[in-house]
Amino acid sequence: MRSLLPYLREHRGTLGVVAVLSLLGSLTTLAQPLLTRDVLDGLQAARPVGRTVALLVTVLAAVALLNALRDYLLQRTAEGLVLTARRRLTRHLLRLPIAEYDQRRTGDLLSRVGADTTLLRAVVTSGLFETVTGAVMVLGAAGAMLLLDPVLFLTAGGGLALGLSIAVVFSRRVRPASQEAQARIGDMTSAVERALTAARTIRASNAEQREAATVEAGAEEAYRAGVRIAKLQALVGPASVAAIQGAFLLLLGVGGARVANGTISVGDLVAFVLYLFFLVMPLGQALHAYTQLQTGLGALQRMHDILDVPAEQDAGTAAVTSGPVAVAFDGVTFAYAGAAQPVVRDVSFAVAYGTRTALVGPSGAGKSTLLQLVERFYDVTDGTVRVAGVDVRDLPRQVLRAQLGYVEQEAPVLAGTLRDNLRLAAPAATDAQMLEVLDAVNLADVVDRAPEGLGAQVGEGGVLLSGGERQRLAIARTLLAAPPILLLDEPTSNLDARNEVALRQAIDTVAHNRTMIVVAHRLSTVVDADQIVVMEGGRVVATGRHADLLETSDLYRELATNQLLVA
Repeated sequence: MRSLLPYLREHRGTLGVVAVLSLLGSLTTLAQPLLTRDVLDGLQAARPVGRTVALLVTVLAAVALLNALRDYLLQRTAEGLVLTARRRLTRHLLRLPIAEYDQRRTGDLLSRVGADTTLLRAVVTSGLFETVTGAVMVLGAAGAMLLLDPVLFLTAGGGLALGLSIAVVFSRRVRPASQEAQARIGDMTSAVERALTAARTIRASNAEQREAATVEAGAEEAYRAGVRIAKLQALVGPASVAAIQGAFLLLLGVGGARVANGTISVGDLVAFVLYLFFLVMPLGQALHAYTQLQTGLGALQRMHDILDVPAEQDAGTAAVTSGPVAVAFDGVTFAYAGAAQPVVRDVSFAVAYGTRTALVGPSGAGKSTLLQLVERFYDVTDGTVRVAGVDVRDLPRQVLRAQLGYVEQEAPVLAGTLRDNLRLAAPAATDAQMLEVLDAVNLADVVDRAPEGLGAQVGEGGVLLSGGERQRLAIARTLLAAPPILLLDEPTSNLDARNEVALRQAIDTVAHNRTMIVVAHRLSTVVDADQIVVMEGGRVVATGRHADLLETSDLYRELATNQLLVA
């Protein structure tokens, strides 16, 4: 409940109005049995009842109007609360440390943003306020019943109290069951996300049935968890109904006897029965609302499991300075969380401004990891990474990343248009600038063949583009931002010879007066580098230029000779 308060506080003004409307609606509702009693007693005594009937009709209309306005404001507030939760959760998800994405499943995170936040709507509409307004009605009706006839009140109250106690016991078990159900939905969503993401690979492997079985197994787990909640909620209803029916039958018997002996009037008995209904209906709603509240709070707990994970901290205050060295690694060692061995060990080398450094070595040597350490996707375990002479941990992340242009090895493309993708790193870029950079990486034909031009859709993950086109678009996106330092992770891995030459020319053009660190696997990318760093087993085993390394490094010579570096 404490976690819920910040969400409610944002809407406290509207919720205050809703509370007032609920109180007024409850009071006018509680007046109806008394007015009904006056009408019956007046008719029995042959007194005029026109004014009382008019007042009763007015009260009924007022209750309908108050409740309609209250429900609208409550629904609007609930939608606003869901919007606030989704904004908060989405912003936090996008700022989680990269290591968290390594450990969590995308589908489960999507479930928390979609399904879990939706359940918060019920916390407000069917949970919190129905519980509160139901309590007001119950207390008001109970007080009126006590004043009308204490004997009948005790007669009806005993049965209701028993049913209420049983219902509350079962309702308390709903929250942990709800958390379990939402976790199973997250598992199922993860399985669906995995299957859809790799749809082509799955079909090419004739694995549709196996993947469908995996998704269905997750769906069955979610089903079983949902059934457990349904059982708990179903037990609440019969207990309530049995208590209500028993209390009503007992009330009719005892009340009829008291009318017969003249203790109370027929109007008093009718008013008492109406108050019993006014007590029972909100009591049933309150019990249902309580279970909804438990379900919503279970979903809120899952959200806060993510929100409580510290986001990337941006506490650095240093500024980028000028100097002869753009990037420097000084005794850098890094191990992933939970890993037994470091992937980078005591790495030291410097990259001068305006030069090109190529990182080469066997797969798993730690080349890509070094680029991610520069970006501060991870922080070093030991040693220091410096950009412009400043420890990257002392720089605000936005300041650091504004100096860097990073093209990942997988060259991801976002769903949307060519323009959307290009403006990701350069939101102020003009169409002319975008067309120029696309031409530089030999992608002008993609624009020419689409009637929409830069508005052409690229599909989910760039599926409407070829592998080479996706990679060139990712590179164009980085080149458009024109940062002073470029980090390229195997930029030509998916390109044919013709497009590789075009891309190398584009990189050569934009690399003028810029610093480049390139993870390379083709000899053509390496031979012109100002510095080549050879890595093996997470260590630097040689540095130098191409001709020198052919003479001094057995590993480099082997890579070149065996075409692991492709000419």
